[in-house]
Amino acid sequence: MGEVIPKKAVYRLSIYHRCLRKLEENGVDTVSSSALAKAAGVKPSQLRKDFGYLGQFGTRGLGYSVGALMEVIKKTIGRAKLQPVVLVGVGNLGSALLRYDGFKKEGFEVVAAFDLDPAQVAERIALDIPVLGQDKICEFVSENEIRMAILAVPGPFAQSVANDLVACGVVGILNFSPVILQVPDGVVVNSVDLALELEQLSYFVRPPETGEIEDDAK
Repeated sequence: MGEVIPKKAVYRLSIYHRCLRKLEENGVDTVSSSALAKAAGVKPSQLRKDFGYLGQFGTRGLGYSVGALMEVIKKTIGRAKLQPVVLVGVGNLGSALLRYDGFKKEGFEVVAAFDLDPAQVAERIALDIPVLGQDKICEFVSENEIRMAILAVPGPFAQSVANDLVACGVVGILNFSPVILQVPDGVVVNSVDLALELEQLSYFVRPPETGEIEDDAK
């Protein structure tokens, strides 16, 4: 078994891949480590350390081949083919996530959605993927060997649904529910709390206090 890549390094590799794709779209064939590090918002030393997980490649003085580096990163982090994902909870947020067309660009495909009232969802929005009842989660996940899920259910139901997903074989959850999920070792949860993100952002955009304005004027 190869070396386990730290979670933060995997995150940065995804950022490098996104930067490389933009370079490729702009017709750029090669890129230096310093230029790519600047585009990704990291130090060149950090980028070189992260690339140590990919093996030896690149030409000293000439930089990296954009296309070749993209392929190496995709193979390393498992994005050489579209990875199937399911979404649970088709409310306002879940509906918006299903309409988002950026998942496929990043190597993921939402193959099914689940909701307590799938018939109501079908009346409300038109989707190209099946919307099934939540009682069908385990059957679908098991039959299709799904390993990742997006969770967008109300907070009080999040832990119960997460338990069902894990029991059926899901080992990665992108959690949009405003709760901290308890999962077994070996299951990875990435939480996106929109209200918390705004709360943190508000700290940096708050107006200066009166005393601070006076101090600056001195």
